[in-house]
Amino acid sequence: MYNMTIRLQQNSDKCLYEQIYEHIRHEIWEGKLLAGERLPSTRSLAGDLQVARSTVDYAYEQLLSEGYIEAKPCKGYFVCPMEELLQLEPDVVEKDDTQDSQQGMTLAKETVSVPDYNFAPHGIDMSAFPFSVWRRIHKTILNNGNEELWARGDAQGDYDLRVTISRYLHSSRGVNCAPEQIVVGAGNDYLLMLLEKILGRHVGIAMENPTYMRTWRIFRSFAYNVITVPMDESGMMVTALDKTEARVAYVMPSHQFPTGTVMPIGRRTELLRWANKDENRYLIEDDYDSEFRYRGKPIPSLQSLDENGKVIYIGTFSKAIAPAIRISYMVLPQPLLEVYRRDCYFYSCTVSRIDQGVLNEFIRDGYFERHLNKMRKLYRTKHDLLLQELVPFAKKFNVSGEHGGLHLLLTAKGNVSERELVDKAEAVGVRVYRLSDSCVEEIPHRRATVLLGFGALAEQEIQEGIQKLKEAWL
Repeated sequence: MYNMTIRLQQNSDKCLYEQIYEHIRHEIWEGKLLAGERLPSTRSLAGDLQVARSTVDYAYEQLLSEGYIEAKPCKGYFVCPMEELLQLEPDVVEKDDTQDSQQGMTLAKETVSVPDYNFAPHGIDMSAFPFSVWRRIHKTILNNGNEELWARGDAQGDYDLRVTISRYLHSSRGVNCAPEQIVVGAGNDYLLMLLEKILGRHVGIAMENPTYMRTWRIFRSFAYNVITVPMDESGMMVTALDKTEARVAYVMPSHQFPTGTVMPIGRRTELLRWANKDENRYLIEDDYDSEFRYRGKPIPSLQSLDENGKVIYIGTFSKAIAPAIRISYMVLPQPLLEVYRRDCYFYSCTVSRIDQGVLNEFIRDGYFERHLNKMRKLYRTKHDLLLQELVPFAKKFNVSGEHGGLHLLLTAKGNVSERELVDKAEAVGVRVYRLSDSCVEEIPHRRATVLLGFGALAEQEIQEGIQKLKEAWL
């Protein structure tokens, strides 16, 4: 329930109920009161404001009649959805002899273009999430909670969860680590900020081009010298990396975003060899969606090949479970773990201990494995359907990035720009995404390429959306 602080002016020319009405109306338009939010009861609000209950009743009745709020029997008053409401606001004008005091009524409505079919590459399907299981675990932990549950906890994350994560990573990704090497945080952003404290400032860090732009922007916000390194069909080109002053290289070997490239064992070995040339060199392995591979066996992590403590391994549960589950983890090599404990010991863990406990039981008791198996099957079906629907595009486009992740790439064979492809798609109610949006620097002689994500779309939406793209592009 939204607790309101309303300052009523007894000497105002507006009566009290009008002041209450206008305050609530203004809060709704400003987005401070959200659709579905429950308002205080008339009795409690009247008590807080020290006014007659009938005064609040008059204000609520006016809001009801204008459609700003709705009354639900035995539940109370709730804010209505505001997407289609229009607002009449007077222009702010200076009064003078030549202006009409009645002038200045304008019609204000924010229009947002919402596509009928959004092939977002980062979207995921929440329809199969075991909400009942998650709620039951959450309730059990709260019911059985003791005083320790409400304490601050370990800065690296609860030890039980780190044990569970280390066992999961070893069995699924071949990662070799002890629970003591794992740091848990609320999303990769926090872990990368910690990494800046560990690696130090003014570090040269190499990234592929194209790359995951969110990470690039985070690195740029640090005092890092971010260097782009070109890619070939195997990933980051180590020959080009050798010519830079980079001390750290950030790579996504299992499924590079956005190209979908899977780095072969030979290139991984080259990267490790590069890192081993200097004791201060490291590789950051971002294994963001390695769980979703639809052909062949799972590919072991780069970290599993590391024998000299050169790989910093980062992963997240946001992609495999839900975006709102802001729990990520970082595996530090022993030398960097010592730096972390020396220089970052005072940073508190950013994940609630209750959320850590729920995730720990969700993985430990086998629910996560069952959920992953279900999601792999679901995404594989969508992946194969999308490939099938794209067969008619073969004369004008090449498909790449298949067999893993939650998006494919379409590269035009003809002389067409990415902007033209995106605009034509938008014209028929479909949103696709340009590869150039993931490029730090322009890549010479690159053909127009768009990303098609399928994770958040239903099968029927995939079919209908591709049919629209046929009309627009073919």
